[in-house]
Amino acid sequence: MDESPETIDRYPYVVPIATRWSDNDVYGHVNNAIYYSYFDTAANLVLIREGGLDPHTAPVIALVVESHCRYRRPLAYPETIRAGVRVERLGQRAVTWGIAIFDAVDPHAAASGTFAHVFVDREHRRAVAIPPGIRAALERLQAAAAGRQTVRGG
Repeated sequence: MDESPETIDRYPYVVPIATRWSDNDVYGHVNNAIYYSYFDTAANLVLIREGGLDPHTAPVIALVVESHCRYRRPLAYPETIRAGVRVERLGQRAVTWGIAIFDAVDPHAAASGTFAHVFVDREHRRAVAIPPGIRAALERLQAAAAGRQTVRGG
């Protein structure tokens, strides 16, 4: 396993996220569980902004089925962090995101991991094909990561 931290240039979609007072724990840094909230925020921003997902009314939604995070160094409130997003794997019904969290200036990740969504019909929660608009956005992001291009972000 590669032990070097991820770098921001490997993530074609980057969004800023403001830390909150409640993100810090008793030790004075962002609590480990909060990083999963950052992952969720970043992945869903891509689905909403780039794929056109309306989380309130869409007949197909994305549910998290797996996540993993490797922590490298602490972050703390108050600071605006950056979440880098890429598509690691794209299937017919699921996407595995690569997501890394960076501070405002360092190109090396403070934390990085994966976050897997399965697309399901809203009513029955059965796995379905990724909707065409979302698939197109995910394919663009996947291609951008392969070519080390920036799609856009926050």
